[in-house]
Amino acid sequence: MGQDQTKQQIEKGLKLYQSNQTDKALQVWTKVLEKTSDPGGKFRVLGCLITAHSEMGKYKDMLKYALDQIDTAREMEDPDYLTEGYLNLARSNEKLCDFHKTVSYCKTCLNMQGTTVSLQLNGQVCLSMGNAFLGLSLFQQALESYEKALRYAHNNDDKMLECRVCCSLGNIYVHLKDYEKALFFPCKAAELVNDYGKGWSLKYRAMSQYHMSVAYRKLERLPDAMECCEESMKIALQHGDRPLQALCLLNFADIHRYRRDFDKAFPRYESALGIMTEIGNRLGQAHVQLAVAKCWLLLKEYVKALDSLERAQALADGMGNKLCTLKAHCLREGIYRSQGRQEELREQVVKFLQCVEELELYCGMCGESIGDRDQKLQALPCSHIFHLKCLQTNGTKGCPKCFKNSMKPGFV
Repeated sequence: MGQDQTKQQIEKGLKLYQSNQTDKALQVWTKVLEKTSDPGGKFRVLGCLITAHSEMGKYKDMLKYALDQIDTAREMEDPDYLTEGYLNLARSNEKLCDFHKTVSYCKTCLNMQGTTVSLQLNGQVCLSMGNAFLGLSLFQQALESYEKALRYAHNNDDKMLECRVCCSLGNIYVHLKDYEKALFFPCKAAELVNDYGKGWSLKYRAMSQYHMSVAYRKLERLPDAMECCEESMKIALQHGDRPLQALCLLNFADIHRYRRDFDKAFPRYESALGIMTEIGNRLGQAHVQLAVAKCWLLLKEYVKALDSLERAQALADGMGNKLCTLKAHCLREGIYRSQGRQEELREQVVKFLQCVEELELYCGMCGESIGDRDQKLQALPCSHIFHLKCLQTNGTKGCPKCFKNSMKPGFV
């Protein structure tokens, strides 16, 4: 199959894919892969297969195609193709929650000396790196990466990238418990979809609605949360987007938990866990186990709660997600306190405080915890995060944390 024929068949597959005929599109692309003699065409069709398998939640297949794509790029010895290949490797590992690998591949991308095509991909690289840092609970590095991605989006007038970054910024502020910011950013993403998204895939609308739903739930605006989540789920079902279906099921279950409707919550947690286990979303699985533990706690089923927490922590430790580990220690602490188990309680308190210290989850001005309740936060240009009230009250000519880190022994 020559270059022109390869191009025609790839376009045929794209039209089928865009009209929701995914299986037929995959058949067309797989045939192209078998028959084409054009390396550029092979690289492009592998890119189509990577995107399709990502949206279906077939992350191991996604990784396999990404590795094939890197081999093709190396044969072509083209820095632009190599950059795109490493980006797809980074994304594949991000989806499989191998966050250290993601960061490594992203750094390789950013060190590539390509042309303007490579430079246009840098925003997507920074977004993937930010998601990986967030997966590792490295909030400052995540925020730095998201800010860089946003600058690339603005410089290249890339509204799709801006939309995705806004959703990720919403996600980071959910974890840091500044729920007003957690809602602001996905609302901004939804505005971008409304203003520019007529030619975009519906996944961008679904993505923004999902993140808005999570923020509304955290703000206890449950009818709004349910409405946004239903809209997101509807699109996810139409497009066979299994990863988003799982996230929506988890959010539906959390809404029912907030309402103490456990008969509805548990089956949805089970469905979410089933999909997440199938696709390899270990971070999602950990979040489900933590939420299930909270249900058992409300029902005073402490043995079952501890079992779920043990599973959550095993998943968190495997990924290096310290925030999930911290939450598991915090919930265990509550159980042991209520049961008067002083020795276990002391152990959990020590481990919890170690996690807080490692995560730097404290304000560099007042010294109190960040992320233990809903509070307004503000990041300085260095991406260190403080209570907004502390910055307003005390003011600062620089970052106290950066100043503290720069002081050397002997000068203190």
